Amino acid sequence: MLDGSTTKKATTLIAVMCLAQVLGMLDNATFSALIILFQKKWVLSNTEIGWISGIYYGGYAAAVPLLVALTDREDARRIYLYSMAVGGIAALGFAFLAEGFWTAMLFRLFAGVSLAGTYMVGLKLLTDLISAKKQQSRAVAYYTAHFAIGTGVSVFVAGEVWQLMGWQWAFLVAGIGSFFAWGVVYLFVARGHKPYHHIPMKELVNFKPVIANRPALGYILAYAAHLWELFALRAWLVAFLVFSLSLQPAGAFDWSPTQIASWVFLLGLPASVIGNEFSVRYGRRKLLTLVMGASALIGFVIGFSASLPFIVVIVAFTIYGVTATADSSSLTSGVVANSDPKRKGATMALQSLAGFAAGSLSPIVFGGVLDLFGGAENTLAWAMAFLTMGIGVLLGPLIIHKFGRQKPLSQGKII
Repeated sequence: MLDGSTTKKATTLIAVMCLAQVLGMLDNATFSALIILFQKKWVLSNTEIGWISGIYYGGYAAAVPLLVALTDREDARRIYLYSMAVGGIAALGFAFLAEGFWTAMLFRLFAGVSLAGTYMVGLKLLTDLISAKKQQSRAVAYYTAHFAIGTGVSVFVAGEVWQLMGWQWAFLVAGIGSFFAWGVVYLFVARGHKPYHHIPMKELVNFKPVIANRPALGYILAYAAHLWELFALRAWLVAFLVFSLSLQPAGAFDWSPTQIASWVFLLGLPASVIGNEFSVRYGRRKLLTLVMGASALIGFVIGFSASLPFIVVIVAFTIYGVTATADSSSLTSGVVANSDPKRKGATMALQSLAGFAAGSLSPIVFGGVLDLFGGAENTLAWAMAFLTMGIGVLLGPLIIHKFGRQKPLSQGKII
């Protein structure tokens, strides 16, 4: 069993947990990749599409306070395994039983609950098993960066399987991936450490001590601004690319929208890891100010790009894919570094709650703005929808600088 007790075991443990994360996330973007199909098949408005996309993260936000905070009391590995099984069942349920708006909402809700018990719980398990600070920081960077890999692979697999065998098979393959992930963690990953401090059950989701830790809270709120932008991008990118392609000459590009979106999302891995390395070298606040500010500027203008030559659109979203994810690991590392060790689980739970609550709302707002300004066939509507993403992420560096004015409880300066 891998327990992170040596450098070699820690490295292997990180690799195994990252593999399990990618397998377990095959269901993550399957619906988003097939938005156009479901919109036509079930006659859905853009707002309804936004709700189905957003409820996934809403389920996450609803479940994560308890599931992650519970790791301050219970073995994180056990919570992870139960949650991964729920994800597999939710994907299979969508494949066989989803037939419209409400059934799609139900199964995406439970898929989000599964993510709540695997993504941050998996990170808590990793940081419990790996105690060396330098290794722990890199474990956070690589693990969180693989969220982008999971999303990219999910979009790619969904698009390819749909083309070959139909949309039900896309969700069926995703469900099988979750059960493979369950087996990998069950067979190779050690149990999490028993918490040193027994916290009463009624205190598990008491966020008052976390909120009082202003440096950690600053990073938590900035993380919410980050996910506001990122999850709207992941929910709507394929649909935007389909619209842009409709404005291009026939045969303008050989790649499909899902393949292009996969490329954009896969950039999240190197962007997040390199961003974390730069933040270690030059300062976390400086890196986040630069990256989130640049991402906001891109969001303000990129919606107008639909009618430009398609290669320009792809280059623009390639850059956007980097700026939208280069801050991810640095934000999470900032939360972990500034958290009270006794309340690390609760701190990470509040981070996930705030972030994924914002991420559940932004696809809905995006879709609502699309409908408000004329629908998905209108360039101005897309520009206004992307503007909501830029405004959201711009709040991140402002929050970090505001909360950085006050010294943290134990370290003397915000890091």
